[in-house]
Amino acid sequence: MPAASNSIKFGTDGWRGIIGDDFTFDRLAWVAPVAAVVLQQTYGETVISRTIVIGYDRRFMAEAFAQRAAEVVTAAGFDVLLANTYASTPAFSWAVKQYNALGALVITASHNPGSYLGLKVKGAFGGSVPPEVTRKIEALLTETQPEATAAGKLQMFNPWPNYCETLQSKVDIPLIREAIEQGKLTVFADVMHGAAAGGLEQLLGVPVQEINSNRDPLFGGGAPEPLPRYLSYLFRSIRTHRQQDGAGLAVGLVFDGDGDRIAAVDGQGNFLSPQVLIPVLIEHLAARRGMDGEVVKTVSGSDLIPRVAALYHLPVFETPIGYKYIADRMLESQVLLGGEESGGIGYGSHIPERDGLFSALYLLEAVAKSGCDLSDLYRRLQAQANFVSVYDRVDLPLASMDVRARLLEQLQTQLPENIAGQPVIDCLTIDGYKFRLANNSWLMIRFSGTEPVLRLYCEAPTLEQVHHTLKWGENWATSC
Repeated sequence: MPAASNSIKFGTDGWRGIIGDDFTFDRLAWVAPVAAVVLQQTYGETVISRTIVIGYDRRFMAEAFAQRAAEVVTAAGFDVLLANTYASTPAFSWAVKQYNALGALVITASHNPGSYLGLKVKGAFGGSVPPEVTRKIEALLTETQPEATAAGKLQMFNPWPNYCETLQSKVDIPLIREAIEQGKLTVFADVMHGAAAGGLEQLLGVPVQEINSNRDPLFGGGAPEPLPRYLSYLFRSIRTHRQQDGAGLAVGLVFDGDGDRIAAVDGQGNFLSPQVLIPVLIEHLAARRGMDGEVVKTVSGSDLIPRVAALYHLPVFETPIGYKYIADRMLESQVLLGGEESGGIGYGSHIPERDGLFSALYLLEAVAKSGCDLSDLYRRLQAQANFVSVYDRVDLPLASMDVRARLLEQLQTQLPENIAGQPVIDCLTIDGYKFRLANNSWLMIRFSGTEPVLRLYCEAPTLEQVHHTLKWGENWATSC
């Protein structure tokens, strides 16, 4: 048992740590077979298999860590399907279903900076395991595991072909391809040096203008997170395209490091957060595709989401932040779409897993079918719902986890009665602290589960109100 194995903790979606410090070969070699055992205990009665899928993204030494995980999991008596190339995390979740496996272990740190690596655990149903499963893994890490009587088999596989074929069957690919080939639609894809690289071209069968497609473990000095501060080159590319070729529609699509999250940029080079994309997707699926089902949103989701759902008589269910909560609901109910403000969006017609490339295809289909820019589709929905708002989020680095603890204690013992000059009329605490204010705005204060970071979310009628409220949050955090 490696030192400090009991300090390994799973956050909102997996275990992550600094490479060479928290995340090492020895610690992964201890965690991986324990995770396989828990997957067997959890899903073994319904899945007649001892197969574990192991995949990885494009981070520093990710394939070497995956190889090490495969070795120790086979030594523990499990059969392993090890990817022969990087792929998006949703591709591995789909592989679990395709091969009737117990689950998947994916070596990725998602959107974290390049110094991080991690492990995501997927269940036999093709999505993130619920919290009780990761708690079982944590509990077993302190116990000595019995040796297997015989090693399992190790096989290699390519995760892309079947995954692409499955997504292609769910979207009107010929319509999108025709729009691109005829010059009616130009597609930009910023893959942020991550695992979605090459994905859209494989799916569409035609070239797209892919940005940051090279492997860069340092992610250009930033992080592979679909946020405006990392997308300056994409903004410039689309604006230059618009100046040089004013005809036709243009869409920019942005994927995080492991390809399960998405954001977008409209034809004028303006950033479109998932708070914009989720209502557009609801309308597309309900109005153009004639689909129905429940809309699942997290507590940080825009107030426009339930209003658009109401336009199409769709029920809404709200969860804490973290896609695994949405996945749980997708296993219990007929869901049209489940989405979170950070860009994780999934569909009841597929697996209970967020999928950036699948969302990208639906967005392209919406543009191709409507003949409208994404921003025009959004503005039309705001008018129909009689609701106009602006949203933004600030991620505030904290000096240490001790500072985080002090701020959390402040919230637990003394909630603010006024925020940014507005009386607090309600506080929702199913995940973090979401304060509804008297001016029809809200501020949410929540701490990252993996880093010493405070996340501030705000939606208000105007951008000025959003900035004013977020600034209040920053001042509160630095003054406590």
